[in-house]
Amino acid sequence: MKRRKIWSILALAALTGSLLAGCGEVKTEEQTKETKQEEKPAELLVAAAASLEYSYEEELLPMFEKENPNITVKGTYDSSGKLQTQIEEGIEADVFMSAATKQMNALTEQGLVEKDSVVDLLQNQIVLITAADSTLDLQNFEDITKANVIAIGDPESVPVGQYSKEVLTNLGIWDTVSAKASLGTNVTEVLKWVEEGSADAGIVYATDAATTDKVKVVAEAPKDSLAEPAIYPVGVVSASKHKDAAEKFVEFLQSEEALKVFESYGFQKNAE
Repeated sequence: MKRRKIWSILALAALTGSLLAGCGEVKTEEQTKETKQEEKPAELLVAAAASLEYSYEEELLPMFEKENPNITVKGTYDSSGKLQTQIEEGIEADVFMSAATKQMNALTEQGLVEKDSVVDLLQNQIVLITAADSTLDLQNFEDITKANVIAIGDPESVPVGQYSKEVLTNLGIWDTVSAKASLGTNVTEVLKWVEEGSADAGIVYATDAATTDKVKVVAEAPKDSLAEPAIYPVGVVSASKHKDAAEKFVEFLQSEEALKVFESYGFQKNAE
C-alpha cells in the first residue's frame, strides 16, 4: 500500500510539473506575440526645411531605414513657414525640422510639437551667391547692391529670407535691395533663379550653394550682422501616431554617424 501511495504522489507531482511547464510555454508565446505587435511596421512623415532635402534623401533616410527595417520614412520639404502652417492645419507629420527657431517655437507654444523633444541640432551659414560664370564684380555682402535683380526668400515665411532681411538691415542696405528683390517661396527656388540667370545675385544657405557647380559663393554674411546663427531645431509632432518611431528618428539624427552626414553637406553641429 505504501508503495502505491508513493507512486501516486510521484505521478501527481510529474503531472503538476508538466502542466506548469505548459503554462510557461503559453506565457512565452503571449510575450512573443506582444513583442511582435510592438515591432509593427510604422511609416513616418518628416516635414523638413527645403535645405535638408539632399542630405535626407541621399543618405540619412536610407541609413535610418537600414538600421530600423520596420520603419519607413518619407520626407516632405518646403519653407519652414509653409510647413508650420501645414502642421497647424493638421498634416499627419510625425517629425518637424525647421531652418529657424521661430517656426518651431510657434508650434511648441501651441502644443503642436512636444517641447521636451525639441533639439537645436544644426547651424548653417548665410551666403551671397552669383552664377558661376557671372562677370558682376562683387567682393563682399555690401556689393549686392550692384546687382539689378536680387533673389531672396520671402521674409514673411522663408527662414533664409528672414535671415537675409536681418543681415541687409544691419548693413543698412535693406531698402535698396528690397526694391530690386524677387521673393522666392523657399531657398531652393532662390538658388534656381541664380543658377538659371534670372537673378544676378541671391542669398541662400551655404549648404544649398554647395549642391551645384552653377553658382559661386561671393561672401558669407558678416558675423555681427545676425543676432543669432541660423539654427535648425528638430522635434516630435504632438499628433504623431507613431511616437516611439518618431522619437527614435530624432535620436538617430543626433548620432555621430548622422552628424557626420550633415557635416559632409556643409552643416555644422550646433554648439550647446
